[in-house]
Amino acid sequence: MSTKRMLTSTFAYIISFVAFVCFIFPFFLLIINSFKNNGDILTNPFSLPIHWNFVHFVDVVDKMNFLVTFKNTFMITTLSTIFIVFFSAMAAYHLVRKPTKYNKTFFTILVASMVIPFQSLMIPLIYIYGAKLQLIDTLPIPLLIIFYIGLGSALSIFIFHGFIKSIPVEIEEAARIDGCNTIQTFFIIVLPMLRPITVTIAILNVLWIWNDYLLPSLILNEENVYTMPVKMKVFSGTYMNNWELLIPAILMTVLPILIMYMIGQRYIIKGVMQGSVK
Repeated sequence: MSTKRMLTSTFAYIISFVAFVCFIFPFFLLIINSFKNNGDILTNPFSLPIHWNFVHFVDVVDKMNFLVTFKNTFMITTLSTIFIVFFSAMAAYHLVRKPTKYNKTFFTILVASMVIPFQSLMIPLIYIYGAKLQLIDTLPIPLLIIFYIGLGSALSIFIFHGFIKSIPVEIEEAARIDGCNTIQTFFIIVLPMLRPITVTIAILNVLWIWNDYLLPSLILNEENVYTMPVKMKVFSGTYMNNWELLIPAILMTVLPILIMYMIGQRYIIKGVMQGSVK
């Protein structure tokens, strides 16, 4: 190996190690401080715990009503992701295989809608569905799922659209010759071929919905329907935060989704790479 290549490789390893440390250090602080009391957290946040206190996790489970809150978060995330993936795949397939003027215009508007910040839609949505239709008080969880479907479909359709264009039309024509109609062709032929990008889109939406705080905090007004990020506000107040419970609560909230991301990150990279190469 030449000196230049060795220096380049060494520099790349150094940069990768620094990036890894920057990424893992906040999570390391989160772990070690979740076993401390308030005084140790405020005075020595970077030191290891003198006494590893597991009682805080028991208190968090009790005060957060953890099982109910976890069930709400899991249900909302799962249903929203399934509907987003299912509807987006069908919509993208129709837009690609029926390139009419109307469909092209609709796809352009759909892509353009992704640049609209949610904060500009927040007040009208809450006013219409809350003050006028009263759905926030009567059907908070179904309404939240519908909002997630609407807000998450644009990007998902855009990604599916690019992937479906790479699928040869001849495969679908052969299926139709064998007697498949459009619905059968999509579910039997096209949908299985979308598996890599489907997993990618599903994981990205799960990460977004599970960690979202703003939209659930606007829609969910009763504690028995709170998601985990929203429920953590019971440990914070106007003048003081209960750090010894808030930090374990944050750890318990991010840990399931972090594990899922670590398991599924190779599918994200694989799906994106396949979509870009095709």
